[in-house]
Amino acid sequence: MGDGGDTPCHLGPLRSPSTSPLTAMSEPSPFDLRHVHPHLRFGTASDRYAGWIGQVYPEDVWADRVSTRTKKLGGTTYEERTLPVESTADYFRHFSVVELDFTFYRPLADDAGKPTSNRFVLERYAEHAPDDARFLLKAPQAFSARTLRRERAPASAVKLDEGLAKRGRPAYVPNPTYLDAARYADQFLGPAVDVLGDRLTGVVFEQEYAPKGQSPTPEAFVGELDGFFADVPPAVGGAAVQAHLEVRSPHLLEPPYFAWLESRGLGYVFSHWTWLPSLGDQARRAGGRFTAANGEAVVRLLTPLRTRYEEAYGLAYPFDAVVPALAGTPGAREMIEDTADLAAKAVEAGAVLNVIPNNRAFGNAPHLARAVADRALDRL
Repeated sequence: MGDGGDTPCHLGPLRSPSTSPLTAMSEPSPFDLRHVHPHLRFGTASDRYAGWIGQVYPEDVWADRVSTRTKKLGGTTYEERTLPVESTADYFRHFSVVELDFTFYRPLADDAGKPTSNRFVLERYAEHAPDDARFLLKAPQAFSARTLRRERAPASAVKLDEGLAKRGRPAYVPNPTYLDAARYADQFLGPAVDVLGDRLTGVVFEQEYAPKGQSPTPEAFVGELDGFFADVPPAVGGAAVQAHLEVRSPHLLEPPYFAWLESRGLGYVFSHWTWLPSLGDQARRAGGRFTAANGEAVVRLLTPLRTRYEEAYGLAYPFDAVVPALAGTPGAREMIEDTADLAAKAVEAGAVLNVIPNNRAFGNAPHLARAVADRALDRL
């Protein structure tokens, strides 16, 4: 991949390593990444993008089934174009796993135990996904986030600025149900297992970025997380569900944290995200370990480093093609190389690596997944 506008992957027939022949297909799609290697599982962070029509979703089926809504971001209004949940069947003709992010915003059951709208959406996914599909779900922020974003700041807001509150700009307030293991099990984990069963391959706990001065010490951080995971049932509905932690504050990624992950059998999420160090740096901090008890690992390719969500979204939109400003950079090349390194290390360790790209990292997640697959095969 060059530093200019070169397309980072050649999109010819995807070859396979000698240890894993690809399934023969009469008309193979360049984005069918289900059989790259037994220890590599490709998917995306969210799905149903209309920009993927002609890549993942057949145009003759889905071109006239697009829904639209508006999204305001950084002073700009975008038209989001999405497909119905039924498109999940075509998604899983290309990928083996999907990460669903909508569960981050609302649990699957309310305080009274009644199903929320998110449960009904998840049930529709389960209905249209094949038996061998795998799902990664984001844990609800109601239980995983120390603070919650509020558009208007109440008196309890963290470092409340009166002018900020008057202008109605967002503030972050303490979360009263942070690390509430009982609510997490009753309102999310139990219902998730009810819906997906053994197709639920893991839960991603996203811990929001916080400056060092507003965070606990690495030791205290481990202590509070340990209390939570000690109280979460090891199995729900007869199924043990692997947890993977994505910590977005670099100063917490210290040896005590990785040692604790390994002792608890919790997974470390290798995350290519705005304020985190490179994936290679994260791998070195982890000491080359894959810590999840179920032998899986997750790498999320979310945004270019030092690039805010709003900027990456604006560059990537409408998500239908590789964007040179995102993909044609030394940083993008390093991201792909580091992910391929993780893939090779996972294969060597006998771990299964879930590779989860997002549109914002490249312009188009299917193209990024394919670029990583091509590069990984060079190593295997």
